[in-house]
Amino acid sequence: MSPAAGEVAGARGEGGSVEARRVFIGAGCNRVVNNVSWGACGLVAFGAQNAVALFSPQRGEIVTTLPGHKAPVNCTLWLPTKKDVLQVRGRETYYLLSGSADGAILAWKIGSGKGDWSHVLQLPGMHKKGITCLAGRMVSDTIAIFASTSSDGIVVIWEMTIEPTPGGSCKVYCLHTLSVGSKPMVSLSLAVLPEQRSHLILAMGGLDHKIHIYCGDKSGKAVFHVQFIKACELKGHSDWIRSLDFSLPVTINSEKHNLFLVSSSQDRTIRIWKMDSEAVSSGSTAQLRKANIEMTSYIEGPLFVAGNTSYQVSLESLLVGHEDWVYSVEWQPPTVLPGNEAHQAMSILSASMDKMMMIWRPEKNTGLWINSVTVGELSHSALGFYGGHWQPDGKSILAHGYGGSFHMWRDVGLDSENWQPQIVPSGHFAPVSDLTWARSGQYLLSTTRIFAPWRNQVNPGDMVYWREIARPQIHGHDINCVAFIQGSGNHRFVSGADEKVSRVFEAPLSFLKTLQQATLLKPDISDDFDNVQVLGANMSALGLSQKPIYTHGVKESPSSNSSDGPDSMETIPDAVPTVFTEPPVEDQLAWNTLWPESHKLYGHGNELFSICCDYEGKLVASSCKAQSAPVAEIWLWEVGTWKAVGRLQSHNLTVTQMEFSRDNAFLLSVSRDRHLSIFSIRKTKEGVEHHLVAKHEAHKRIIWACSWNPFGYEFATGSRDKTVKIWCVQDASSVKLLATLPQFRDSVTALAWMGGDRASNAGILAVGMDNGLIELWSVSGRRASAGSTPDSSPLSAACMLQFDPLLCHVSTVHRLRWREPDSSDEKSALELASCGADHCVRVAFRFQQQLSQQELNRDEEPTSNSHQS
Repeated sequence: MSPAAGEVAGARGEGGSVEARRVFIGAGCNRVVNNVSWGACGLVAFGAQNAVALFSPQRGEIVTTLPGHKAPVNCTLWLPTKKDVLQVRGRETYYLLSGSADGAILAWKIGSGKGDWSHVLQLPGMHKKGITCLAGRMVSDTIAIFASTSSDGIVVIWEMTIEPTPGGSCKVYCLHTLSVGSKPMVSLSLAVLPEQRSHLILAMGGLDHKIHIYCGDKSGKAVFHVQFIKACELKGHSDWIRSLDFSLPVTINSEKHNLFLVSSSQDRTIRIWKMDSEAVSSGSTAQLRKANIEMTSYIEGPLFVAGNTSYQVSLESLLVGHEDWVYSVEWQPPTVLPGNEAHQAMSILSASMDKMMMIWRPEKNTGLWINSVTVGELSHSALGFYGGHWQPDGKSILAHGYGGSFHMWRDVGLDSENWQPQIVPSGHFAPVSDLTWARSGQYLLSTTRIFAPWRNQVNPGDMVYWREIARPQIHGHDINCVAFIQGSGNHRFVSGADEKVSRVFEAPLSFLKTLQQATLLKPDISDDFDNVQVLGANMSALGLSQKPIYTHGVKESPSSNSSDGPDSMETIPDAVPTVFTEPPVEDQLAWNTLWPESHKLYGHGNELFSICCDYEGKLVASSCKAQSAPVAEIWLWEVGTWKAVGRLQSHNLTVTQMEFSRDNAFLLSVSRDRHLSIFSIRKTKEGVEHHLVAKHEAHKRIIWACSWNPFGYEFATGSRDKTVKIWCVQDASSVKLLATLPQFRDSVTALAWMGGDRASNAGILAVGMDNGLIELWSVSGRRASAGSTPDSSPLSAACMLQFDPLLCHVSTVHRLRWREPDSSDEKSALELASCGADHCVRVAFRFQQQLSQQELNRDEEPTSNSHQS
């Protein structure tokens, strides 16, 4: 186990203690049913590409991501579950199971007091294909039984023996394997049978439209000696069974205990099955009982026997209300009554692809099940819910959607129910290829979401949490690159996607005012907003361009407020640009925070791949995917007129990254053709003069990344050959190799050079790799100028910090960006933003001084993501 603890990764360098700490994680949920689990410890677990992410609903932020899986995470399960209320009380340790698309199941342990994480074990590889569902229950304080199902048609029942103390061990045994044939099961639920505490009941459903009931007999203290045996089948659904959930035994008529099973299907219906228990004296009596109910079994359903108790299954209710596939049903978590008894509330939560979640309860007078609460996303931009989950205390409900988004509502009513949207984490649900800081450093733009620290207006000194505050561009193509336009004026950026056109966007008035609310600072464009005439942007149903909404043209239109009937292309409402005084929720972000598109840049012959802007905000360089020299040209665009003012030829294949030197004298480019190129750039009254200074075959494999030293003409390149090389421009006509860093563990895919001390030309080079890991290297030496000689520019480099894996990505790091430190604050920490193929956007900061007590207290909260790995 690593000695590092908390959200901090530490190392010892020449300058003393150097550490890095998590500031922000943004990630979306994998688009898979059964992917989310809300644990009794209060944390929500979900799969974010190959990582298991955890977020705190109380804080509305992701607190950690757990690396370990080698394929996308499909499902998660907390033990004890929310139903195990009697085993949860006083517990200091919780376990989390996660299953992935390659059939692997991992177990994790958390100590709720300190939030210490550890990777406990990987279960034996019983599955050959992706795990689709995990379900389990605690049968005692130290023993849990859980089941896993996979696309390979195998259902495995496991036993986990755990020690409830923080330092306790964990052991897992495979009890039984069931083969279900060519139509695999995709949903499971496990429960203890009433009247027969030594028997478990397992329900499974899948592609054959049937619910299969199995019973298992627990004999002995720890191990099942009797296999799970099929008891009966429940028929009624006409499409795939997508979700199953057993209730706790419910007391009816003050004596009789009944078990309820709720099921949902792609046939858009929900069925509630009741299992009445009745004691039998012998096997012959059971046979007689079966014969007597032969006629009624057609109506009531099958009968099965477990031990000395028979169970009559009947259809309690058929719930029809959703208009699309019902992916999830879940009983409200039980509560503990005086006398150490668990009470099951008769309340069911369902989530559907019709963008609605419903709470169903029996009507008091008639007992008929009715829909008592409906919440959902009415926006046309939402595409349905993959699952719905109760908070352990039943006061909040959570859904996750097709777009990787979370939606949470909380009952804030006093005398009656009043479910209101709550703040939840957000992020990308696909690989993130690029990001950049705003020129002021106030916020971070990825492709394309805007994240910023949101300060409390009432108590500005309170803890600051990062939120997504805008989604400036929604596009039909994958967005590959983005660059902010530097210099004065309004906030503007250029983006390139899997199309041949670059697009320029400008911040609307609604965003500028929202940014002011978030940062409590006045934007840097002017003393007022009079010069911004655009309030927001709108997008047509079938268009890719975002049209401006002007401040003088805002008016209410009957069509935009109509809610008669479902959304369609003809009835899609206009966007409503809004100034947010609190962080926006998903429905608002998806449609009301667009930026207007001001220009399109035509010229490239293929999909855009890389974009950069000079530091004066006068030139933009762009490149596209290329297989030949003519297509691999770098285009220069003049900011303002947006005319093409140059076409730079050097490379034969795709230019993967470009960057201007800090004084804008040179443009550095690297390519798939393994070459680097240096272009001299000089602005004149007539336009731009440019010529190729040097072209050099720098690496043996594709060059993915490059970065200039802010203090001079040194630059670094990183390649698939696992090396980073540092070069300098000399005599304004050639490049010289200064140093080659020791070979890294994987391909180098991202670089970012931050200046430190100008006098000693010292800086920090951040290195991101294909395996998701990040390292910081200290680089120092006398500044190289255009006329320097190799001997006059000695350079030294040393690794100063390797980020802890919990602070890193789990897949390829696509981009690293340093935030310029505040020159007025000598103790300001350096913030490093990163994005990658694991769908994550991260911000970490590096520091050499002690954290404030307020920051330290944050890691001591029970829901923090401190760890031992």
